[in-house]
Amino acid sequence: MAVIGGIIGGGIFRTPASVAERVGTAPLFLTAWVLGGLVALAGAFCYGELGSRRPKAGGGYVYLRETLGPLPAFLYGWALLFVIGSGAIAAVAKTFAGYFLALTGLHESLTVPVAVAAIVLLAGINYVGVKPAAVTQNVFTILKLTALAALIAVGLTRTVPDRPLPSPVVQSGFGGVVVALGTALVPILFTYGGWQQTNFIAEEIVEPERNLPRALVLGVIGVVTVYLLANIVYLRVLGSAGLARSTAPAADAMRGLLGPLGATIISAGITASTFGFLNLVILVTPRVFQAMAADGVFVPRLARLHPVYRTPTAAILVQGVWSIVLTLNRSFTELVDYVAFGDWIFFGLTVMGLFVYRARGGAQPSFRAPGGAWVPGFFVVAAAYVVTSSVMANAENALKGTGLILIGVPVFLYWRRTSRTG
Repeated sequence: MAVIGGIIGGGIFRTPASVAERVGTAPLFLTAWVLGGLVALAGAFCYGELGSRRPKAGGGYVYLRETLGPLPAFLYGWALLFVIGSGAIAAVAKTFAGYFLALTGLHESLTVPVAVAAIVLLAGINYVGVKPAAVTQNVFTILKLTALAALIAVGLTRTVPDRPLPSPVVQSGFGGVVVALGTALVPILFTYGGWQQTNFIAEEIVEPERNLPRALVLGVIGVVTVYLLANIVYLRVLGSAGLARSTAPAADAMRGLLGPLGATIISAGITASTFGFLNLVILVTPRVFQAMAADGVFVPRLARLHPVYRTPTAAILVQGVWSIVLTLNRSFTELVDYVAFGDWIFFGLTVMGLFVYRARGGAQPSFRAPGGAWVPGFFVVAAAYVVTSSVMANAENALKGTGLILIGVPVFLYWRRTSRTG
């Protein structure tokens, strides 16, 4: 539930339109999603081995600290707070708000207030304990899978209305195809992202050395299958050019198949899906800030657990406040590029750390990524490709993200010096 819930948020209901716009033709569109799925699966294998080697709370922060050193680990946590985790919360909160307003008939001017209210509500649920947050997660994961199952079943079995579809834009030349695939992978891998969040709570999983890798691999395979089927439905109903012009592909596809009732049904499912994703990010990400503070490289208050609820309440509140700031100041597309840029820098660095673990030898993990060095090597190259493509897609966002991450360097030096002198 955590792996699937962490991946399926609002992306599959929204980003296929931007992917279709960037690549043009249906074959290239599906190729991009298959390639993204292979990258996600490689990431699941690598993070499965990392989790098996170090089943500790904090996930990527712990792996980076033990392989590349405390500064890269801190910068990851810093980026998670100010760019990656909070940016994802803000992006999906806006998607939730848009579909919630369409479902309830409220005016779109309420998008930001509803998005902020969702963040506040879920931060409150996670504040009072892991158990209510976990129950919330399981319920909404089932609802989002039900919505996708309905979309796929209807889209693959019903006759598509016969109507002329606009012609897609065709990419010319090998260079044009490579650039198009690269820019398309930015929103695709944002949509596939999220498997790594389960590693944040490794210590709270039963037999994590065995169950965490299994959950990662099976969860990602399931999501890749569902995403490919959903995109086939989009193409079947809307066509590649029609998909590129859509602002709500799932609703438009269901409206084309079942009329207004279909759009209402899928809108309800998307509302549940995005709400569940928000809950998971708010549940797991503060554990990284807690681990950083416990290491003495961040605000000590973030390491403390609530005396009654046993949750990192200060970390939850800090994350919530910054997510609200991003919600107030950025559009959905800007947030996606912003998150993907920061995320994939540290994905690549974290999996590079897997080579360090292997070189050190020692006890063999209960799970090892297949293919020797090929799978982690493929993932690292893919991460570099995505970061480069993200810069090409939105250089201004990348520059802002880089600046915000680098601000973490003097902050790290300050807190390390403070902890030593203290």
